[in-house]
Amino acid sequence: MRVALLLPLSGQAANVGRALLDAAQLALFDAARDRFALIVRDTEGNPDTARRMAEEALAEGAELILGPLFAAEVQAVAPAARAREVNVIAFSTDRTVAGEGIFLLGFTPEEQVQQVIAHAHENGFGRFAALLPDSPYGRVIEAAFRRAVEERGASVGRIASYPPDMTDFTGLVRGFADYDLRRAALMAERKALAERADDEAKALLARLMRQDTLGDPAFDAVLIPEGGQRLKSLAPVLPYFDIDPAKVKFLGTGQWDQPGLGVEPALQGAWFAAPPPAYAENFRQRFETAYRRRPPRIASLAYDATALAAALAAEPPAFRYTGAALTNPNGFAGFDGIFRFRADGIAERGLAILEVRRNDVRVIRPAPESFQAVGQ
Repeated sequence: MRVALLLPLSGQAANVGRALLDAAQLALFDAARDRFALIVRDTEGNPDTARRMAEEALAEGAELILGPLFAAEVQAVAPAARAREVNVIAFSTDRTVAGEGIFLLGFTPEEQVQQVIAHAHENGFGRFAALLPDSPYGRVIEAAFRRAVEERGASVGRIASYPPDMTDFTGLVRGFADYDLRRAALMAERKALAERADDEAKALLARLMRQDTLGDPAFDAVLIPEGGQRLKSLAPVLPYFDIDPAKVKFLGTGQWDQPGLGVEPALQGAWFAAPPPAYAENFRQRFETAYRRRPPRIASLAYDATALAAALAAEPPAFRYTGAALTNPNGFAGFDGIFRFRADGIAERGLAILEVRRNDVRVIRPAPESFQAVGQ
């Protein structure tokens, strides 16, 4: 049984590609049966090369294709795979290339948004806002955000977008927070109280002297789908303009799945949806033991895809890599938790909800162990 593995083993993404290959080889060691072979091909991160490599692997008898990594490569590989009626499990997150035999194993931001919004709504938050980069990614997030809020009967308080290369978020957040209006309201109230001489007015004025603004923002939860240094630059600007994280819940996506977020005080107590951290840690330790280096977060996808291919190899030849086999409603278990493919090629995942703490993250809603557990 031959399964193709298409990865960028040279070029700009070579480090990621080689980590994916190493993860796939771990899965071979752990799960593969006799007479199961991977046909490994280097796509160079180039669509034309990916297409040629797919055609080579198909000519050698590949019954399933794992990879490639990038959406343009997946799009280039798709016609040859469909012509041979061979399914593809790709590592992209671009939904536009899914379907008709193309299954995406990558972590889709839409599902992360859906789940973190659902959790926030279940816990009493009903007026949502979002700060989004003005980019294809930001527009995908906006559509998912609006849909998630609408489905729960909640309200969209505000959406603001910004250039993806913005580095100074001061003006953006100042307007987003209605800071000047709320500041003016405070000053007017202070003036009115100062003109009164009664004790009640004096007590209220003393209290207002400790405030920067009057009134709350137009939302009680805000989605910030950034990661890395940009997230750490944006987050502290919100409380500076009186979007208080003690009153407004900060929400994130899988881009927050990185160490060290809690060093930024504004993010402590924030929530995001991601695969169960214990599972990810198990994979990291397994990878580091084998290869003496830390894997990129995406490497677990290649392990899970290869392990799935090896498991399905035990099925009868007419069934093992068919659409029916891949869309088994019971799903599969991997290093990133449970997952299953829908008929449109998108992977549904059992995600956990995590809370950012000072030194780590805490699971506040465990990931489901089966799709039956969440009534699906």
